[in-house]
Amino acid sequence: MSNPPTTGVLAYDALVVLGFGGPESMAEVPGFLRSVSGGRIPQDRLDEVAHHYAHFGGVSPVNAQHKALAAALAERLAARGLDLPVVTANRHARPHIADTLAALAEEGASRVLGLVAAPFSSYSGCRAYREEAFAGIPEGSGMRVDKVGSYPELPALAQAQVNLLAEAFDRQPDAYLVFTTHSIPTAMAETSGPDGGAYLAQHRQLIETVIAGLAVRGHTPRWELAYQSRSGSPRTPWLEPDINDVLGRLASEGVRQVVCSPIGFLTDHMEVVWDLDTEAAAMAGSLAMEFTRVATVGSEPVFLDGLTELIAKLLTGRAHPRSGGWCGPGCCPNPRTPRPAVEGVTS
Repeated sequence: MSNPPTTGVLAYDALVVLGFGGPESMAEVPGFLRSVSGGRIPQDRLDEVAHHYAHFGGVSPVNAQHKALAAALAERLAARGLDLPVVTANRHARPHIADTLAALAEEGASRVLGLVAAPFSSYSGCRAYREEAFAGIPEGSGMRVDKVGSYPELPALAQAQVNLLAEAFDRQPDAYLVFTTHSIPTAMAETSGPDGGAYLAQHRQLIETVIAGLAVRGHTPRWELAYQSRSGSPRTPWLEPDINDVLGRLASEGVRQVVCSPIGFLTDHMEVVWDLDTEAAAMAGSLAMEFTRVATVGSEPVFLDGLTELIAKLLTGRAHPRSGGWCGPGCCPNPRTPRPAVEGVTS
């Protein structure tokens, strides 16, 4: 690694990469979906999603990718002289957050830094992890857990996107660009962040930065933001338009080449490999459209280097609660029952 050693006393004993999780076999799929749904997703939708997992032998790609992300961060931190355990933990699959924190407590960890593998502010993508981390602290351990604040403004996140997209547009300069992110209920989007509306605002700011970076590389594609992976009740408004509806409209307008960037995901979830690589690709094929899905950024060296820099500052500096910004006390409120949550921090 070319980075110089980072000086300073470690403020944390371990780093935990927090993720959604996924099954490792078909036998784990029913329990995983029950955990995810919490009784709020219609059974017919759960049956449909179970079919998606069956298509891949019941194995989600997200667990392996999060382990690879953790390993890459550990390697980069060690190269800076910051040698500490870097492990993964999940909300809905093994290893669960509470089990991971208990194991770290047994090993003597008292200060733990959590990193959610999702950079945007929303209840489901941020505060839910903060709540689970608080609930998972072993009783009587005295452990403190802090969460890295949301990081959509991380320059390396935009740069990794630019690199991936520039490569795609070098091959298909006339393609139409569709960014996608996970659809969430509109009410959740409206209350996201400290003052509301952060989920969409953060995406738009990141996209504008990426588009500007593409222009520097000589590419000025037409573009729009679409949504994917809706899972809730059909009676509840969710963010639209869906990626497949966008593809249908673009085909009617004569578009024949589409480059799709899953900008809302750091790594490949089932939502990426099924909703985009399978369903959206099939939709595009039926419309005689060429469909190119660029990679997620979680394994891009420029992104990993930038994320490591952010984490290193927190590990060796004084972490400050993000009370005036993302991850403040009232940020991304629980839409059902308020629960205590660990703090989001910045350097």
